[in-house]
Amino acid sequence: MPLLLLADEQQSMIYRYLDSGTMYVMTNEKGDTVAQCVVAHDHGSKTAEIKSISVASEYQRRGYGKKLVGYIENVYRRSCDTLKVGTGDSPLTVPFYLSCGFVRAGVVKNFFTDNYDHPIYECGVQLKDMVYFEKKL
Repeated sequence: MPLLLLADEQQSMIYRYLDSGTMYVMTNEKGDTVAQCVVAHDHGSKTAEIKSISVASEYQRRGYGKKLVGYIENVYRRSCDTLKVGTGDSPLTVPFYLSCGFVRAGVVKNFFTDNYDHPIYECGVQLKDMVYFEKKL
C-alpha cells in the first residue's frame, strides 16, 4: 500500500479500484519493489485503464515507469485496442504520459475537489480536474 499512496494519497480512493483491478509489481535484481501499477479491465471491453502507477522515490526518473507502462501495453494488446489513464493536471504526470505516447482524451471537471476529503497538491498546484489520456495499442 505505501507505494500506491505515492500515486493516490487517499486510501479510500485506492480501495475503490484495488479489488476490481490487477496489480503488477516491478522488482529489481535484489527483489526490491521498484514500481507498482493497478489496471482495470472489464472482460468484453476493448479498453483497459491504468488506475494507479507509482515508482519508489529512490528509483524515479530512471525509466522504470516507462518500462512498466510498456509491459502493461504488451499484456493488454492481446485483448484491448485502447489503454487509458486519468490523472491530475500536474507538471509531474502530464509530461510523463505524453512521453509514453498517450494523447489527451478528455477532462472530468472538479474530480479531485469532489471526490477527495482534502485538497491534493503536486508541485505547488492544487489538483482540481482529472485529465484523461488514451493510447491506441
